[in-house]
Amino acid sequence: MSKHTYKQAGVDIHEAASFVDDIGALVKATQKKRKLANAFGLFAAGYDLSKYKHPVIFTGCDGVGTKLELLLKYDLLENAGKDLVAMNVNDVLTCGADPILFLDYVGVNKIQKRQLTRIIAGMSEYLQACNCILAGGETAEMPGAVLDGMVELSGFAIGAAEKADVMNPAEIKAGDVLVGWPSAGFHANGFSLVRRILAKENLKLSKKEAAQLLTPTLLYHEQCWGLKKAKVKPAAMAHITGGGLVENLGRIFTRRGFGCHLKVPFWKNDVVQKVLRHADPKDAWDTFNMGIGWVAIMDAKHVKKALKVGTGAVVLGEMDKSGQVTCEIAK
Repeated sequence: MSKHTYKQAGVDIHEAASFVDDIGALVKATQKKRKLANAFGLFAAGYDLSKYKHPVIFTGCDGVGTKLELLLKYDLLENAGKDLVAMNVNDVLTCGADPILFLDYVGVNKIQKRQLTRIIAGMSEYLQACNCILAGGETAEMPGAVLDGMVELSGFAIGAAEKADVMNPAEIKAGDVLVGWPSAGFHANGFSLVRRILAKENLKLSKKEAAQLLTPTLLYHEQCWGLKKAKVKPAAMAHITGGGLVENLGRIFTRRGFGCHLKVPFWKNDVVQKVLRHADPKDAWDTFNMGIGWVAIMDAKHVKKALKVGTGAVVLGEMDKSGQVTCEIAK
């Protein structure tokens, strides 16, 4: 009687090992400015923090959500890797930390090396941009648990900061100014609503429109580095993701009785507006970033310097004691 094998069950461990070898150059490229304290591919990754006098560690975990279905449909796999990195690294950046290590989880029905290599290539490009190491991860082949052709993606970012550089939202006060930087589109949030609108309204996208709609989430490391170089330390920073400006800012200060009224520039993005006109207006504010992907809250004396950092910075409003976040399109 024949014996059963793991490969017959749908899992090819040799193909998985071969895939790790194939992406070696993409992994190595993320160690040009930072180095692991041990070799890549062991049971855990290490990083030497001795250059920090009083290091504080920050961690973040996030995914790409249902945007992944559209990225697969329109064959924009590199964007999935970029989105995954940005959704995690940006969260770590909000604390004032340097992103140092990134790990990914990829779950598939069957390993398709070309497909996965393209996703890792997107990760590698973004990680190189922000000097973060692709330190390891998990590639799980799960026949029967993951649908054929689908990919599960999760990411994990680890950052470090000098204790003196850590953001302190407790310093927020009435009169502080909220400065915002533009997003590149919907980023990686609200796509269940986007997909519903596309289907229910029978909206057709050209190849160019699809690429614009699925533009990767921006990394905001340059804004953070620029503020630091200009000697501007905000009291807090926010990555505007699911929940929009209302939730992502509100979680920082409304429990302490602070609030703000924001005047947000009109979102000049044709394909975004093509979708947005079919969304409930209030729900849109509670779901999408509405054209602002990053916000820093700072003392008014720093605003002039902050507006020179990066591209498209704009004053959105001032902190008050209303205890709520409200928004409108600037006239």
